[in-house]
Amino acid sequence: MSERLPGGGVELSPDEIEALPTRWLSCWTPTEVAQRLAGIDTPWYVAAGWALDLFRGRQTRPHGDIEIAIPAANFSQVVDRFPGYVFDGAGSGRIWEDAAPEVLAAVHQTWLRDPATGDYLLDVFREPHDGDTWICRRDDGIRLPYRDVIHHTRDGIPYLAPELVLLFKAKHVRRKDQADFDATVPHLRSTQRRSLAELLARAHPGHPWLADL
Repeated sequence: MSERLPGGGVELSPDEIEALPTRWLSCWTPTEVAQRLAGIDTPWYVAAGWALDLFRGRQTRPHGDIEIAIPAANFSQVVDRFPGYVFDGAGSGRIWEDAAPEVLAAVHQTWLRDPATGDYLLDVFREPHDGDTWICRRDDGIRLPYRDVIHHTRDGIPYLAPELVLLFKAKHVRRKDQADFDATVPHLRSTQRRSLAELLARAHPGHPWLADL
C-alpha cells in the first residue's frame, strides 16, 4: 500500500536526516516496551530487526531504533499509555510533530517523542487489519489471524513471525537485511521456510532469496 502524504509537516534536510540516529540513542528495549504496554487490550508485536533477535533468543547486532506494530484502529490505546509524551507522524523524509488525526490516517509510522529532550523512544506502525485479521501493508491479499502472526518469547514479549519480518525486509535488501536473512533462515522450521518462499514468490517474484529457501 502506498502512502498519500498530507500537507504540512516539516521536510527534513539531508543534514537533519543524517542526524536522526542520534535522536534514537535513548530508545527503549523490547523488555522496556513490553513492561509499559503490559495488559493493553490490543494485539501488538515487536517488528523488524528486533523481532528476529527475539526469535533467535539473543541480540545479534546493534539496533538504531525499536519498532512495534498495532492494529490502526487501536492506536488510541497505545497513546493512553504514554501521557506526557508526543507522537509525531513520519513518512518520506517528513515529520508532522504532534500529528493530527488526518496525518495519522495518511501515514503508518508514528514516532513517540520525549518533549523534554527531543529524543525518540519508540516507532509505532499502525497497520491495516479487519477485526482480528492482520493485513499485510505491502499486499492486502495476504491476510492472517493475529494469533498466527504473533509469536512470544519465553518471558512473554510478542514479536512478528520471522517469515513475515523477512518478507518486509525483502523489498530493499540493505546490508543489514541480508545479514538478518542469512542469520535467521537456518533457525526457521521447514513450514516457515516454505511459507516465506510462497510469500516472496507472490510479493517479489524472482527474488534472489528464493534460491536459498
